[in-house]
Amino acid sequence: MKKTLLLLAATAALAAGGAAAQDKIRVGELNSYKNFPAFLEPYRKGWQLALDELNAAGGLLGKQVEIVSRDDNGTTGDAVRVAEELVTREKVAFLVGTFPSNIGLAVADFAKQKKVLFIAAEPLTDKIVWDQGNRYTFRLRPSTYMQTAMLVPDAAKMPAKRWAIVYPNYEYGQSATAAFKKLLKAQRPDVEFVAEQAPPLGRIEAGAVVEALEQAKPDAIFSSLFGPDLQKFVREGNTRGLFKNRGVLNLLAGEPEYLDPLKDETPAGWLVTGYPWEQINTPEHSAFRDAYQKKWNDYPRLGSIVGYATVQSFAAAVKKAGTIDNEKLVAAMKGLELATPIGKITYRALDHQSTMGAYVGKLALKDGKGVMVDWSFADGAKFLPPDAEVMALRPKE
Repeated sequence: MKKTLLLLAATAALAAGGAAAQDKIRVGELNSYKNFPAFLEPYRKGWQLALDELNAAGGLLGKQVEIVSRDDNGTTGDAVRVAEELVTREKVAFLVGTFPSNIGLAVADFAKQKKVLFIAAEPLTDKIVWDQGNRYTFRLRPSTYMQTAMLVPDAAKMPAKRWAIVYPNYEYGQSATAAFKKLLKAQRPDVEFVAEQAPPLGRIEAGAVVEALEQAKPDAIFSSLFGPDLQKFVREGNTRGLFKNRGVLNLLAGEPEYLDPLKDETPAGWLVTGYPWEQINTPEHSAFRDAYQKKWNDYPRLGSIVGYATVQSFAAAVKKAGTIDNEKLVAAMKGLELATPIGKITYRALDHQSTMGAYVGKLALKDGKGVMVDWSFADGAKFLPPDAEVMALRPKE
């Protein structure tokens, strides 16, 4: 009798849990939180803020929204396993997230196989919407091609002819390097690339890298290093005078996640993409910044913007589709328009790339810390290749 009662109670609890789950729209989110905390902790805070605001406004389709978040441990195998668990065990409606490019590509392939919507929040590789693009994958952040294209006009104006390149040796760095070479050569056929250094991600031997670049005697340097690799490179480069009288371009170095740790070692004059959060005073951004600081007692990083806009994106898609049916969500994502804290974006029907922009400026030292100066906003829609070129790259759906 006792066992029977316990079994009935357990069954009732499971039924109640299932009913509660049906009363919510569940969204699967996976990311490399342990591996990239500098970017992803602010990213998590960004999506939590947006989720709170969304639910306070009534949720979606008359239901509250729950984000089921998992760590993918920074490996493609774990990411695919986690994605499978979210879809089959947690019964999420669709997937969002990922950070490293190789993991984004792995989850994009999973989404294609399972026919489930995947909004890739952060991966920067061009392949995710071009060479390996698929019907079910959409990407929020501007790609390596787009952000590199934002820097190239200034690079082309420099008198430098001899360029050296340093990049983390994985998909993102390789993609950024290929884009830079192609785009700069198109504008300046006279340039030559005299040295390349490609240290493993997170394992740079900065002294050896700086020495090799110095020996090549370049006129200028293009870098896509970020995080601890960037810090070590800057410290060693400052010590050895690598950056003296040389132009330096660096993707991402103006993002607070990577700029703030440089402190008084910030190399003045570098041309970068970034996020001068304290200087952007549009009504939309001011409202976001105030809400973020009120909730977290902290200032936003670029990851915060990406996390916030990720929730905005799927919320807009669900509202437009009027359902969480994946095929209808995919249709709704094509051409989807929405307003983010840093401007309006469109998810292009052509390649599923959003037109989110970025801020381009120079690094400077102020009160013992790095800041962006002389910055401007670059509209992502203006830094994409011609449609015909994209169509030639992207597989047919």
